[in-house]
Amino acid sequence: MVTACVWGTGNVGRLAIRAVEAHPRLELTSVLVHDPGKVGRDAGELGELGRDISTSSIHRLGVAATDDIDAVLATRPQAIVYAASGDIRPDEALADIVRAVGTGAVVVTPALYALYDQRNAPPEMREPVLAAIAEGGGSLFVSGVDPGWGNDVLPLLVSGLGSTVDVVRCQEIFDYSTYDQPDSVRYLVGMGQPMDYDAPMLMETVPTMVWGGQVRLIARGLEVELDEIRETVERLPLDETVTTASMGDFEKGTQGAVRFEVQGIVAGEPLIVVEHVTRIHPSCAPHWPTPPDGDGAHRVIIEGDPRIEVTVEATDKAGNRAAGGNATAVGRLVGAIEWLIDAGPGLYDALDVPLRPATGRLGAAKAAQEGVTA
Repeated sequence: MVTACVWGTGNVGRLAIRAVEAHPRLELTSVLVHDPGKVGRDAGELGELGRDISTSSIHRLGVAATDDIDAVLATRPQAIVYAASGDIRPDEALADIVRAVGTGAVVVTPALYALYDQRNAPPEMREPVLAAIAEGGGSLFVSGVDPGWGNDVLPLLVSGLGSTVDVVRCQEIFDYSTYDQPDSVRYLVGMGQPMDYDAPMLMETVPTMVWGGQVRLIARGLEVELDEIRETVERLPLDETVTTASMGDFEKGTQGAVRFEVQGIVAGEPLIVVEHVTRIHPSCAPHWPTPPDGDGAHRVIIEGDPRIEVTVEATDKAGNRAAGGNATAVGRLVGAIEWLIDAGPGLYDALDVPLRPATGRLGAAKAAQEGVTA
């Protein structure tokens, strides 16, 4: 069994607890938290694993959360799922990750966008990680869903089904009122803000900073040279005030939808495109691409012969597509741990790490349900 720590228990961390617990060859041995109110609570409660049928009590894993980083790292867990946010605290996240890698652990995380394409990451991010790997013998793999498998391994896999490939397009199409991070939706993306508001995520060069690595990974996988990476951004206001179930009101005339592209230019043409279509309500920008149903989907379109379109809809038990997407990101990371251990020390990206099958997990949820109910 591989001993594993989950570091952080927010939207991603609680899913990581479930994924580690469900994996037949991983053992959850520690959980790190930042919130003092979570210290001492059982991992099963923090991971929302459900209740034991026989006792109606919360299903407990016997692992108490702690905020003592030194004590946890001193136990030398073989794997660490770093689930703390890196969006608004990138320096702190990098320091945590370097520290964890330096203990010799395999570290997997979605936290640092620049390291998705680690070969082209800024030296100030890449070099400390490489130094920690050299000193401690650990490894690091950074991935997610979008950016992540939705625009690296999936489009490359699907492209292999075509005789010819003209354009590779990856889309995320989502109703952001279902996204469980209101501050990010309102202030980073700018939903509900005046149309002259400078949303940080939409400022020039920022989309390329976040998604440009994915474009470069696809280009590397297809063995083509990029001329450059370009961005396009389009924003539309709400025609009427709308009320959302989880985030309240969004006023008429404020930003209600965003569509942007990060384009990989090959031989003068945008042949690799990562596109986002984001709304706060379905009524806004109905002429833009929409998901087949529900609140959102990820889609890969291969223009060529034949034309291939694959749409992925991931939904959690409560029917939430955003949480379902997060769960797939966690599945990709946790599923990579065994491969990373076998591969040895290093800084890896999505083209290095294969997407692993769910070996040993078929039917496991039904068996576990005999003792636990959601």
